[in-house]
Amino acid sequence: MKRATLPHAFRIVETRAENEYTKTFVLAGALEASPGQFVMAWLPEFEDKPFSLANADPLSLTIAAVGPFTQALHQLRDGDLLWVRGPLGQGYQLPTGAQKQLLLIGGGYGVAPLLFLAKRALAGGHRLSMIIGARTSADLLLIAEFEALGIPVWLTTEDGSAGRRGVATDAMSLAIDDIRQSLVMVYACGPTGMLQAVVAACEPHDLPVQLAWEAHMRCGIGLCGSCEVGQGWLTCLDGPVFAFSPTQTPPPELTGNNH
Repeated sequence: MKRATLPHAFRIVETRAENEYTKTFVLAGALEASPGQFVMAWLPEFEDKPFSLANADPLSLTIAAVGPFTQALHQLRDGDLLWVRGPLGQGYQLPTGAQKQLLLIGGGYGVAPLLFLAKRALAGGHRLSMIIGARTSADLLLIAEFEALGIPVWLTTEDGSAGRRGVATDAMSLAIDDIRQSLVMVYACGPTGMLQAVVAACEPHDLPVQLAWEAHMRCGIGLCGSCEVGQGWLTCLDGPVFAFSPTQTPPPELTGNNH
């Protein structure tokens, strides 16, 4: 299915519990989409909400129960309907040519769209390393899925219950040192503070980075302006993935340099 401007009903064919708070919903259908793009999901009696794609074929969404809408989603079962509009926004761009070394960094729920990216990158012949960060070992997501793809995985937890103690970016220096001679691009998805730390860590190495930025979205198509970031950038249209090279200066909202 191509980009949809109106919600389309998809039937849920599988639900998977990823951890105590997070489920993946596999839907009967597919979208022509790129990793990093998002959809607006809707249920009757709720406003639609944005979610990154965990996969495009079959269409899959990995969703944490953090509010009324997502809690309602978690009550759905196989066979129920979920309405989806999209794909929307700009996704990640892979380097041209094969055999490029890439580093992926996912914090919290930001790991899910990077699994979609990893599969596309491997299909294109690229080499990958992955950093997964979470608050505790119970919050970690999709480790086995990345390892099953043969991707080296670095783990961090804030309480030290798994992997290295700290946040995802605390493992960046180790990962970069391990693959620096061949590393050409860093991809990240996660909380705002993590993305800002990724930019700061890439600057001394002159590494280009692509960030999947989170923002409050209402319309998803650039009409309401609620997701504006930087100098008139709209996350739903210009993002949610923003790409920066060593010669580009990200806006303060993306770097934390607001003063």
